[in-house]
Amino acid sequence: MRKNSMIRGTMMNSRTNQKGAVSLFVVVFTTLLITVITISFVRIMIRDQDQASTADLSQSAYDSAQAGVEDAKRAILRYQSLCTTGTADECAKAIAALNSSECNTSLEGIAVVQNNEVQVQQNVGDAALNQAYTCVKVALKTDDYVGVLQSDNTKVIPLKSTAAFNRIKIEWYSNDDLQTSSKGKVTLQPTTGGLPLLAQSAWSPNRPSLLRMQLMQVGSQFTLDSFDNTNAGKSNANTLFLYPSSIVGNTQKTITALDVRKTQSAANGPQAVTCSSDISGGGYACSVEILLPDPIGGGGRDAYLRLSAFYNKTNYRISLSTDGVTASQFDGVQPSIDSTGRANDLFRRVRSRVETVDAVYPSAAVDITGDFCKDFIVTDVDSDYSSNVNCKP
Repeated sequence: MRKNSMIRGTMMNSRTNQKGAVSLFVVVFTTLLITVITISFVRIMIRDQDQASTADLSQSAYDSAQAGVEDAKRAILRYQSLCTTGTADECAKAIAALNSSECNTSLEGIAVVQNNEVQVQQNVGDAALNQAYTCVKVALKTDDYVGVLQSDNTKVIPLKSTAAFNRIKIEWYSNDDLQTSSKGKVTLQPTTGGLPLLAQSAWSPNRPSLLRMQLMQVGSQFTLDSFDNTNAGKSNANTLFLYPSSIVGNTQKTITALDVRKTQSAANGPQAVTCSSDISGGGYACSVEILLPDPIGGGGRDAYLRLSAFYNKTNYRISLSTDGVTASQFDGVQPSIDSTGRANDLFRRVRSRVETVDAVYPSAAVDITGDFCKDFIVTDVDSDYSSNVNCKP
């Protein structure tokens, strides 16, 4: 009896120990699982917090860089004012400061530079809000002129350069202009049967814009009637319609001395420009180089380019050269500003183009979106003005 009792006691203790081991294992596993989940959530929270902090610092650094751009604009305005109303020495110093390759030299008289930077914002004891721009450079002379034209809009560009030029290179329509997802593929419809001016609905949204290029220039001997005359191949007013095409041909087009306003000859029809159907690698779809006529009266060329886009909006780039070989820079037409901003230990750099002349050029005497009707009468009866119904657009 005693032996049996000892056996039963041993079996009960064994079962009790097994139950205790299982409970301990469950507790340990549950603790480990909760710990892993907690650590994972903490890591996600820390990562999101770091991302939010980096995004905030990045935006603050960008804002600091933009503050540098605004001060650079003020420096350009100061230079223009000194060269207009100041002495020749003051103008020369302002130009030298703007053209300097050293950081922040152009800001002389505009901002206070301390420790090689200009402070934008600083909260004492809070380094996270320490904002400044560290380097601002201004270039009055640029290799090109860039911009964006909305459909049916016009831009007048002064062709003021550092050296003589007789060619204009126009490039237009980039990836930013594609209206539907096509991975850089440009629509180039065949132009068999001529170069038709289609209805807006018939022009593909991914097809390059049709450009109208108008040249207005004068020589040293200028009279108003020179805009309506040609003289041995020289002219002061010319127009070209640059038609995007898939036709393979010469990418150089020559402005003739004729003006499409006065004649409808074939020579003044739209000019087919060979465009690329794939711009996935960047750049512009269409490119053309135009040989300019000499101005009537000879001498230096004082010229303006009026550029208009039809059917679609377009980014464009214009550059100048002599005989397509020697490049001529734009002089003070669209200065470039390079600004680096800082927020704490994070930096952002921006490059901007600004216009030095805020001029508004009229694009039309009358601009409407619907039909337009004009009816002229000569009468001495007042009621004729109100009763006239001959004009029916």
